[in-house]
Amino acid sequence: MTDAGGGKRHIFLDPLDTGSGQGWVFVIVAAPTGVVYQNQGGGYGCIQYEQEGFLIPVFGRGLDDELKEIFVGELQGTGARGLDWPADLLDRLRAAVAFHVFGSANRDDVFPAPLMLDESRLSEVDEAWVPVVTPDGPGVLVWENSD
Repeated sequence: MTDAGGGKRHIFLDPLDTGSGQGWVFVIVAAPTGVVYQNQGGGYGCIQYEQEGFLIPVFGRGLDDELKEIFVGELQGTGARGLDWPADLLDRLRAAVAFHVFGSANRDDVFPAPLMLDESRLSEVDEAWVPVVTPDGPGVLVWENSD
């Protein structure tokens, strides 16, 4: 964690590949928290992405398997920023991000709701960095980059 300009705290989600091979998945919900989460994405491009907000862990085994199949298998780790998504691959991505997560405690419902691909931000989609709509608003789905 580092203290960067403006008094915000920066947290690197996988410093030095410490989570390598663990299959972790998180959702960063955009919110003015003063905490900025950073994740490496973009496949072999190794782009540092960041989002201010709060972190929701997604639990389970093999959660990133289909995401890796799309970004590493189909797209061969080259990144996907600005990609003109073929319909079949876009359908697979929609399904791959539809994890059920609990929203914040400020909601009336206590059941998990599915994430949805934020198609208004489709040009921002990249390996290990996918904009989603959460029960609490816009966010980003992140996992371990393949590089």
